[in-house]
Amino acid sequence: MGEHELHNLATWGEIALGGLTFISLFFITAPYGRHARKGWGPEVGQRLGWVLMELPAVALWLGIYALGRNALQTAPLVLMGLWQMHYVNRTFVFPLRIKAEGKTTPLSIVGTAVVFNTLNAYVNARWVSELGDYPATWLADPRFVLGALLFLAGFAVNQHADAVLMSLRKPGESGYKIPHGGLYRFVSCPNYLGEMLEWTGWAVATWSLPGLAFALYTASNLVPRAVKHHAWYREKFADYPPRRRAILPFVL
Repeated sequence: MGEHELHNLATWGEIALGGLTFISLFFITAPYGRHARKGWGPEVGQRLGWVLMELPAVALWLGIYALGRNALQTAPLVLMGLWQMHYVNRTFVFPLRIKAEGKTTPLSIVGTAVVFNTLNAYVNARWVSELGDYPATWLADPRFVLGALLFLAGFAVNQHADAVLMSLRKPGESGYKIPHGGLYRFVSCPNYLGEMLEWTGWAVATWSLPGLAFALYTASNLVPRAVKHHAWYREKFADYPPRRRAILPFVL
């Protein structure tokens, strides 16, 4: 089997994994954050867990990318910059900002995230720097421009939503509060909506099946989680805004 066939198989495997994830998350609630609970095996500190989960999307992605024959060309470098902008923040900056003292994450969750991020790193990094075709003129293509704008808009939404959540608790406070402002006026999980916008933008900017595979997986992973977060908010807070949706304004 040649690499093109292997890569194509891995890409379709990621799409299939997204379908399985979408179905399973309506029956199983991932045990971390507000849904944390015992019974999922050994645990690790939440900050360390975040770094371990996301590290393959930074380090392994860069290593695979660097092996490609197009790694030093302009358009692939720009695409690499977009990817790393998200994942350097998610791997190293975000864990330092969260209030994680005393919180843990099951190693089983960390392990499944590492496996997925390893697969996704290969599928997307190898495409961008080796198997895909992105001449310098791609940066002026409407598909790249639209995709990059969607990606940057999603990144901004994600950053603002995270900042709102992190500012809810004053020093010494614990527990949960209702977030307000920005897209929280419309949905319970604008941070998830931002990520979906980012990777939809990535799919458009790369105009590729690997990019689409990741966008589909992102939605498959985050939509069920948003629905459960939304239900949790409604159950916990009697005064929760009744017109607020889970993840898509006015729709879902």
